[in-house]
Amino acid sequence: MPKYMFKANYGSEGAAGVLSKGGASRRDAIAKAAESVGGKLESFYFAFGGTDAYVVVELPDNATAATMALTVSSSGVVGVETAVLIDPDEIKPGSASPDYRPPGS
Repeated sequence: MPKYMFKANYGSEGAAGVLSKGGASRRDAIAKAAESVGGKLESFYFAFGGTDAYVVVELPDNATAATMALTVSSSGVVGVETAVLIDPDEIKPGSASPDYRPPGS
């Protein structure tokens, strides 16, 4: 099943919600959301810096991941950036090599 990393940034209302219910509550809510669409939470970590939380989930496909990200973002209390994760075994020597010309060459 494909994996996705969601980088979450909480607005003031979202941060207040995390503080009032605790971090484990947020992790559990994301696990339940992933399971509700046939997926699974792999990891959830809060962080310092520009991103408040890093979440890795297994989801059935890109459409499901996009819908989950849009659903979370539409709450208005958290912004989400999504990255599709690629297993190292998927990148093989001799894979399709595009005929590419760099700018200025």
